[in-house]
Amino acid sequence: MGKDFSRRARGIDPQKKPARLHLRTWMQGIVDEEALSMPKATDFDRRFDSRRQELSQLFGELYQGDSAALDDFLEMLRRCWRERKRALRDQDRRREADPGWYRRRDMLGMMLYVNAFAGSLGGVEEKLPYLRECGVNYLHLMPLLESPKGRSDGGYAVSDFRTVQPELGTMEDLERLADACRRGGVRLCLDFVMNHTSEDHPWARKARSGDPEYRSRYFFYDSWDIPREFEKTVPQVFPTTAPGSFTQLENGQIVMTSFYPYQWDLNYGNPAVFNDMTENMLYLANRGIDVIRLDAIPYIWKELGTDCRNLPQVHTLSRMMRLAAEIVCPGVLLLGEVVMEPAKVAPYFGSPEKPECHMLYNVTTMATTWHTLATGDVSLLRRQMDAVCALPKDFLFLNYLRCHDDIGWGLDYPWLGQAFGINETAHKKYLNDYFTGAWPGSDARGELYNDDPRLGDARLCGTTASLCGVEAAEYEGDPFKLERAVACDVTLHAWMLSQSGIPVIYSGDEVGQLNDWNYKEDPGKCEDSRYIHRGDFRWELARRREDPDTRQGKQFRLLRRMEELRAAEPCFDGGADVWTEDSGSPHVLALCRRMGDRELVCLFNFSGGFVSAGVDREGAYRELMYGDRYESIRSVPLWPNGFAWLLRENA
Repeated sequence: MGKDFSRRARGIDPQKKPARLHLRTWMQGIVDEEALSMPKATDFDRRFDSRRQELSQLFGELYQGDSAALDDFLEMLRRCWRERKRALRDQDRRREADPGWYRRRDMLGMMLYVNAFAGSLGGVEEKLPYLRECGVNYLHLMPLLESPKGRSDGGYAVSDFRTVQPELGTMEDLERLADACRRGGVRLCLDFVMNHTSEDHPWARKARSGDPEYRSRYFFYDSWDIPREFEKTVPQVFPTTAPGSFTQLENGQIVMTSFYPYQWDLNYGNPAVFNDMTENMLYLANRGIDVIRLDAIPYIWKELGTDCRNLPQVHTLSRMMRLAAEIVCPGVLLLGEVVMEPAKVAPYFGSPEKPECHMLYNVTTMATTWHTLATGDVSLLRRQMDAVCALPKDFLFLNYLRCHDDIGWGLDYPWLGQAFGINETAHKKYLNDYFTGAWPGSDARGELYNDDPRLGDARLCGTTASLCGVEAAEYEGDPFKLERAVACDVTLHAWMLSQSGIPVIYSGDEVGQLNDWNYKEDPGKCEDSRYIHRGDFRWELARRREDPDTRQGKQFRLLRRMEELRAAEPCFDGGADVWTEDSGSPHVLALCRRMGDRELVCLFNFSGGFVSAGVDREGAYRELMYGDRYESIRSVPLWPNGFAWLLRENA
């Protein structure tokens, strides 16, 4: 039955199946005239032969030996490889020969919304010179596939995985942009929303009409008996804005909706879902996408009596997707979106023998960074970095300060309680008060998201610059405050650039763009405070980057200087040894990096006062940004919210 599902999704009448060929015959390449005319040993054959045993075993274990579904899956892989154009196949070969191509220290990412940045995909192509001026060689386009107006969750409710939102362009425009990026050395990343579809997706429409084949692609129930059993163990994702994990439709049917009522969870227990969703992923890869972001991957397997998070089957699925990519498009990377504590994040890398995702987000370090700025105490951040530094160097994280989403306070509260007596609810309120400017003396300007006064578990929104105090300083016309706020913004970016992995900037941060409060006047956005940092890119302000006397010019110049230093200095290499040391001050984090006989000591002052701090070293050190020299770095003077990159001389 799984095979029929997969064929129907591709518009093939399941009643008119071609005669099935034995898998072994298919493996010999004798499928059609095209296969007969191909060389006996293609890149596909070589890669498939080395992976077919594991792939078939995993598929069989997960889907109870469904050989028909497996045959469909394998046929699909060959079909997708045939459809991959020559330029992409050539790139695959180059990247296979250079497996560390994406780990270089000159990698610099930016994430942006197409409509907010340039209006359309064609507009983004026209703005590629600006992105190259920013040093960007990894570009993450936020969700742009077709989604219903007003029921899209920012593009995360996809109604067609092969169609671009009409106002942004076409799939041909996306492929043309990908070609231009490839020629310019820019790697393109796109979200693949795999946990659910929009209720307007063709599968969902057929399921709503009662088609049993398509109902089985989701979680449909005729009564609340089983959904209530699920909800006994499944946490709510959005308890305030979208309570519960199920939605009752107008005809009385009940469907699982973990996120929002218009996002229907897919049933990956049905092999047709896995087959067709993998084909959708490979379709995007064949348009020239270099990095596929696997959205909400921890949620994709559901099982009654569990919390439906991080189940073992999720890792089986992610491993099979990795194998599929390695066979069809080995130049394409998988980025896992796992917004959870470190113990649950690291397993998504898999193992050296059986890797899963190529990259993951360093989400806990991001949240801990903002906690550290609000408290001025680096204890938790040092503990977090010690945990990250203890992981294998092969584990590659994307590091960021802000993104399209909110900041959730998923901190190590058991340790904070034990070490400092901190109460979780009270501390979250303090952080939210601090970053919304409600705390006395705070110049941060943010907005709460998903505020639930009963639980005290609100999250936070806002641009980096506004959270650092730039917005308040400019509003007050206080040049002293503005200088301090810009220094804070620059130091946080220096901290992000000092970590191993790929640094990713949110569009607008390169010129210190402020909050867009106009979202409150837009009926389609006013209910979602995340639009405060999703505003249109201010090109009139970006033009000031060329004037070093403007704030935008100063921030742009300093950020580019740091990025260039990072790209040039071997100590920032991903293979460097990295560790923290006691700086002698509770306000200053000391991060040390060593590559061969070169050593770099990075100091970050998270307080608003002047501090002297350092590490126990003798000998000459040179500060990379400003050129100051020190004969000892035991006590280095640091400006309020300032930093120092200290390179040992004669290295």
